[in-house]
Amino acid sequence: MAFKDGIFVILFVLCGIQECLSVSNGLSRGSFPNGFVFGTASSAYQYEGAVNEDGRGPTVWDKFAHSFGKVLDFSNADVAVDQYHRYEEDVQLMADIGMDAYRFSIAWSRIFPNGTGQVNQAGIDHYNKLIDALLAKGIKPYVTLFHWDLPQALEDRYRGWLSTQIINDFATYADTCFNAFGDRVKDWITFNEPHTLAIQGYDVGLQAPGHCSILLHLLCRGGNSRTEPYIVAHNILLSHATSVNIYKRKYKAVQKGSIGMSFDVMWYESISNASKDIAATQRALDFHFGWFMDPIFFGEYPSSMRERVGNRLPTFSAKDVALVKGSLDFVGINHYTTYYAMENSTNLIGVVFNDALADSGTINLPFKGLHPIGDRSSSIWLYIVPRGLRSLMNYIKDKYGNPPVIITENGMDDSNNPFISIKNALKDEKRIRYHSEYLGNLSAAIKDDGCDVRGYFVWSLLDNWEWAAGYTARFGLYFVDYNDNLKRYPKNSVQWFKNLLSSA
Repeated sequence: MAFKDGIFVILFVLCGIQECLSVSNGLSRGSFPNGFVFGTASSAYQYEGAVNEDGRGPTVWDKFAHSFGKVLDFSNADVAVDQYHRYEEDVQLMADIGMDAYRFSIAWSRIFPNGTGQVNQAGIDHYNKLIDALLAKGIKPYVTLFHWDLPQALEDRYRGWLSTQIINDFATYADTCFNAFGDRVKDWITFNEPHTLAIQGYDVGLQAPGHCSILLHLLCRGGNSRTEPYIVAHNILLSHATSVNIYKRKYKAVQKGSIGMSFDVMWYESISNASKDIAATQRALDFHFGWFMDPIFFGEYPSSMRERVGNRLPTFSAKDVALVKGSLDFVGINHYTTYYAMENSTNLIGVVFNDALADSGTINLPFKGLHPIGDRSSSIWLYIVPRGLRSLMNYIKDKYGNPPVIITENGMDDSNNPFISIKNALKDEKRIRYHSEYLGNLSAAIKDDGCDVRGYFVWSLLDNWEWAAGYTARFGLYFVDYNDNLKRYPKNSVQWFKNLLSSA
């Protein structure tokens, strides 16, 4: 890798940054099918700010972020990157790059401040203005209905995703959005990363609402790590399917849109050729991805989950199966990294933590001995393994019948280094290599392997507030100066994408 990096640096010196950025890895728009969509991604809570404006209600993340010790740098997203007020500026930034689309989420509590009841017209007005601004620049809106920011009122009223009552409340919210925005929004995503919400929010307690029972509640104040993640995931699947059914019955024929869900998916490689580790690798995929995909495609949870989780795993009635099975038009994939998987033969993790994360009986690590699986970004979990994206696309093709796929997130971060100048922070050659190599593998999966992939969204347009990591991680194509009125500056990767998207 060092030799390859050295060549890359020499090329930049010899031919100048703009020329090299345009030909890196030989990629162009022509490397992808006609109509392939390039975009950037964001979420309401990470971007908007304005948490107390225009009738927005509080969310579980407002409460969590203001709880001491929950966020690495003790920050919160009360302001975030202020896109609520600066959306026109940010839309212009997308247009400057030449992006085709923008994936953003609607804040449920801007539409229904209490989760249910009276619609907040100011919230409807805001998203109408954002959608119209995007379309005026030729940028397609891809709208996520739920990106983790549950209205706090529903958590207080009936414990949110732990109650079946949320199925109807989410359906009402989704119906309201389809009706208000569907004349212009043609691509909908019901949920973002249900696996992350179930595990991080209800198993290990590292994200809102912060439930867990690990180590006798020493890490969290409440919850049950062995049961709650499965209940939450089940209610999300039923909420998703109910909303998709509403869209297909009431809106699809007229609005002519499509609807899917976005899943966080790590790829897993077996750490050895031993049959026990190969089996563990499949279980890792089952518990991470199959947990949600299998019900939608086959009508039931993976058999490995049923065998290991037993009666803690909810069941689908015949009516549920009819509702859930086939309930999407496309599969959204948020993919960043690849890990090794191996059998957890002693189950020491399960004994100590007694949580759902250990139910798979696998240990997932980015190291084989002392050797990392790939170069690392700033985040301790994100290793750069471009081949994993191609492998994942082929896995989806082979197991699930080659459904339409959209890469709804892919990217890497730099650290928020207070000692580096803005000029040097804009030199993000590592990010350029990341996207170049991941896109190269994606192109090969499409052209050489026949995978039906229709779009690619970069996480993220801007540096932003990254949940429990706060402002410590910078994923953006644009640098945001948190010390000077949140000014946006294009990193070198902006020019790379601009050249890619303008090439034949």
